[in-house]
Amino acid sequence: MSVFIIGEIGINHNGDLSIAKKLIDAAAEAGCNAVKFQKRTVDVVYTKEYLDSPRQSPWGTTQREQKEGLEFGQEEYDAIDAYCREKGLAWFASAWDVGAQQFLRRYDLKYNKVASAMLVREDLLREIASEKRYTFISTGMSSWEEIDRAVEIFREYDCPFELMHCNSTYPMAEEDANLRLIGKLRERYGVSVGYSGHETGIQVSVLSVAAGATSVERHITLDRTMYGSDQKASIEPDELKELVKEIRRAEVIMGSGERVLSEAEQAVKAKLRG
Repeated sequence: MSVFIIGEIGINHNGDLSIAKKLIDAAAEAGCNAVKFQKRTVDVVYTKEYLDSPRQSPWGTTQREQKEGLEFGQEEYDAIDAYCREKGLAWFASAWDVGAQQFLRRYDLKYNKVASAMLVREDLLREIASEKRYTFISTGMSSWEEIDRAVEIFREYDCPFELMHCNSTYPMAEEDANLRLIGKLRERYGVSVGYSGHETGIQVSVLSVAAGATSVERHITLDRTMYGSDQKASIEPDELKELVKEIRRAEVIMGSGERVLSEAEQAVKAKLRG
C-alpha cells in the first residue's frame, strides 16, 4: 500500500486565497495525495480576554485581529474545494471546535483530522467520529491514557482511523523524532500509523517510512521567511518535491517483505550453486 502524503497548508496561507492556491499547486505538482487546512471558530476556541490582548500582526494590534486575519470562511473554502477538484487533489481540515467541524460538513470530504491539541476534546472527537469518515489522529503531547481514550471513542462509533506519531515542537529537533514509537503505536492499537512532522528538512520524514509509517504529513510554505508561527517548521515547494520523490524511493527499497528471488538473484544462484 502506497504511503499517503499530505501537504499541511494549515494557516500558512496567511488569510490569502492566492497563496492557498499556490500551495495547492505545489502539492499537486510534487505528487501529494492531499492538502490539509485548519478551521476555527475564533470566539469559541479563544476567550474574550485572550482575543482582546495585544499582538502585533499584519492585520492589527490584537490577538483577535491576528486570528481573524488567518481564518478562511465559506467563500474561500468554496474556492478551495473547487480548485482542489480541478487539480484532482483531495483536501480536508482539522477542526478546532465542534462548530468548525459542522461547517466542514458542507463539503464532500473523504477524510477528517484530529490535531494533537484537540486529542483530549471528547466533544469534538465524538462529533468527528459520528461522521464515520476516515480520520487521521495526531498524537503529539499525548499520554498513553489520552490516546487510549481517543481510540476508545472512535471504536465506539465504528469510525475508521489512523494514528499519526507526532512531536509537537516547532521546529522539532531531530533527536526528538523517536520514530520507534511508530511500531509501538501499531502494536498497542492494531491500526495503521502515520507520521506528522515539524522538523526542518526531509530526512526524518523519509526515515519514518522505513519505520512503518503509512502516511506522512508535513507543513508546506512558499517561503519559510513569511509571517506565521508554522513557517519555520515547514518545507518549501522544491523540498516537497524531493520529499515525495524520496518517500516513493523508500517504498521501493523497503519492498514487500515477501521471500522472492529476483531474476538477477536467480541468475547468480545458477552460477554460484550450479
